[in-house]
Amino acid sequence: DDLIEQTGAEAVVICTPHPAHAQDTVAALNRGVHALVEKPLASSLADCDAMIAAAHASGAKLGVISQRRFYEPVIRAKQAINDGKLGQPILATAQMYGWRDQKYYESDPWRGKWDTEGGGVLVNQAPHLLDLFQWYMGPIDELFGYWDNLNHPYIEVDDTAMAILRFKNGGMGSLVVSNSQKPGIYGKIHVHGSNGSSVGVQPEGGAMFIAGMTSVQDPPINDLWTIPGEEALLEQWQREDRARFEQIEPVGHYLTLQDRDFLQAILEGREPAVTGAQGRITVEIFTAIYRSQRDRVPVKFPVQADVD
Repeated sequence: DDLIEQTGAEAVVICTPHPAHAQDTVAALNRGVHALVEKPLASSLADCDAMIAAAHASGAKLGVISQRRFYEPVIRAKQAINDGKLGQPILATAQMYGWRDQKYYESDPWRGKWDTEGGGVLVNQAPHLLDLFQWYMGPIDELFGYWDNLNHPYIEVDDTAMAILRFKNGGMGSLVVSNSQKPGIYGKIHVHGSNGSSVGVQPEGGAMFIAGMTSVQDPPINDLWTIPGEEALLEQWQREDRARFEQIEPVGHYLTLQDRDFLQAILEGREPAVTGAQGRITVEIFTAIYRSQRDRVPVKFPVQADVD
């Protein structure tokens, strides 16, 4: 509040640890200050709901960082799905195999703890993949999941999780995310359609990438594209994407694109590309996995906040 008062800010970017997102964001929104929040939107659905309600009441914009939606290969796959080139998306796999070591978890005192991080790989590393997964496949009907800490005894939270999903369009999906692959080989999403065609994206190009710890060396790529008559485009796109990648600062470039979209949304009176409500879906997914493990049952969507 004091910072907003002193600066007269009209918009803020919230980059605090996850459990602090709601307090800072609601304080800004209640003053009519637009808020763009780092992923995840929050570590609990109750916090998400408080943030969304504050935005609705004030009329201020609420967005959540998901810069991978602005990657050219990600956009191509989404456009193919939207254009019906796959028929209906009926089957998808999402995988992320990364690595985090003890030094990483000790780099900030809030990491690796339920109270201060809100979760592990699901809450911190997986949200980008979870966001693209549901963005491609559409609304989720139910989910059955497991999580575990396989080889990080010095943290409290999950380092690995998996889930089977049924979508409201009748499609199915599987999800595996882990910080237990050394070296990290990172993620991909493959979507298969009712007409037999398929598209795939490797958001990190298949390269090991740890934010803040390793450089980004390879551009995102479409590694699977079996739409009839378009198979040869893969090689062309990979040449074009690599040439583009060499001309930009990759970590900042796509964040800048999302920042610009958020500012344009304010100026144009429209919703940003990634809204608070869309950010909530990612929190629903990891909340459902935690609950499914706890209760040993599938979890239906939409997922509601816990009632004390």
